[in-house]
Amino acid sequence: MSRRVVSLTLDNLDALPGRCRRCVFWELDPVSRARAEEAGDTMLEKEAWVSSVLLEWGNCGKLIYVDGVPAGYVLYAPPAYVPRAAAFPTSPVSADAVLLLTAFVLPEFAGGGLGRILVQSAAKDLTRRGVKAIEAFADNSWRAPDCLLPADFLLALGFKTVRPHFRFPRLRLELKTALTWNMEGTIEKLLGSVAPEGALRPA
Repeated sequence: MSRRVVSLTLDNLDALPGRCRRCVFWELDPVSRARAEEAGDTMLEKEAWVSSVLLEWGNCGKLIYVDGVPAGYVLYAPPAYVPRAAAFPTSPVSADAVLLLTAFVLPEFAGGGLGRILVQSAAKDLTRRGVKAIEAFADNSWRAPDCLLPADFLLALGFKTVRPHFRFPRLRLELKTALTWNMEGTIEKLLGSVAPEGALRPA
């Protein structure tokens, strides 16, 4: 089984699972989201958001392929690009952190550690770019895949609670601490046969 991780771009945006491709939970504030859903413009709004972040800030996501099939993705961005972040009771995100929005692995690929690989790939990218930390609004009552990540999953990856809440705690991963993952070694082992990203971009 071969795995490859690539950066999310406008060229491969349609590789996102259908419901995620249409979802603008994070990308728009609640009122704008409702309007976009009513008008049926969510896919255009998603594309516009990704385009804006790529142009103004840089890479904001990773896709993972298994044997050439899109298997999951992770999305992240500075809080200034994430209108929904202000709606959480544990806001605001720290000024030195990038917000981990969501990650999703298709059910047929679940249980293979792909979620961990995706988050660690995001951490590796952000470390190279000089970001100090990743924060996330987690869900303590997570039951099934949705726009938030389960708190237990993030805690298992080394995130720590910086703002507790009965439902939506804000968690933080110090990227200098994440280096204890031995990011040049452990992640490469986890990624197995993943080749350098530049060689893996879809044609």
